Amino acid sequence: MLDQIKSGQGFIAALDQSGGSTPKALKGYGIEADAFSSDEEMFGLIHAMRSRIVTAPCFNGEKVIGAILFERTMDGDADGKPVPALLWDRGVVPFLKVDKGLEDEADGVQLMKPNPGLDDLCKRAVAKGVFGTKMRSVVNLANPAGVKAIVEQQFAEAKRIAAHGLVPIIEPEVNIKSAERDGADRLLLKEITTALGSWDGAPVMLKLSIPAEANLFAPLVDHPKVLRVVALSGGFARPEACAELAKNRGMIASFSRALLEDLRHQMSDDEFNASLGGAIKEIHAASVA
Repeated sequence: MLDQIKSGQGFIAALDQSGGSTPKALKGYGIEADAFSSDEEMFGLIHAMRSRIVTAPCFNGEKVIGAILFERTMDGDADGKPVPALLWDRGVVPFLKVDKGLEDEADGVQLMKPNPGLDDLCKRAVAKGVFGTKMRSVVNLANPAGVKAIVEQQFAEAKRIAAHGLVPIIEPEVNIKSAERDGADRLLLKEITTALGSWDGAPVMLKLSIPAEANLFAPLVDHPKVLRVVALSGGFARPEACAELAKNRGMIASFSRALLEDLRHQMSDDEFNASLGGAIKEIHAASVA
């Protein structure tokens, strides 16, 4: 798995929509809110969507080197196998989203909510053959105190995760719609570089918004303590996300919405597989450009 993530020529699919974002993901897939009347029904529908994706012929390690899962997806089955095992059978490295959502904004950022169950979740992930984790916080403004707090929290949680032998993906997302986007990018680069200087564990991964200035994060791509730098689509539609990503040497995609945006529940299997295959091809090309 380490070799696939370190050297694989592809991207990481983000299939980790949580409870709050699931209705929107289902709506994009062509399933309206009146199609379910409980959380269990909602999660059943999103699991069916994800199962259809991960069992598609084109979803394999040739172009998709990893996939980030929601906790319920990690615990579920697809095609008669536990999802993490099915993914790795196809050459796709499984990751798990572990954060519990965002705090209200303070100092221009949204920190992660406390996560007292993180260690137990990491133990379960290890038992299921998961390689690493992902946790997200958000930077809205170029506020030095806020960005410093975001990075400190991310690396503190990463230390807890790495203690279980998992590789943490650190994701301090910069809001691409922010008027202070470029300044926030630069503050983030500074604080992450500082944090890496005192990091004494195995290499981590970084999931960052595509920077306003191309190749701003090249020093992180080249950093010996960084296994891989991946990019979120951040609200860009797929063509724009791919065009922006391709300008940044060494960054690969970890797209969610931009990967799934053309998929619909009503499609035949042939239509679904053709649409997903086209999206995978386009995102892969941008990742290896």
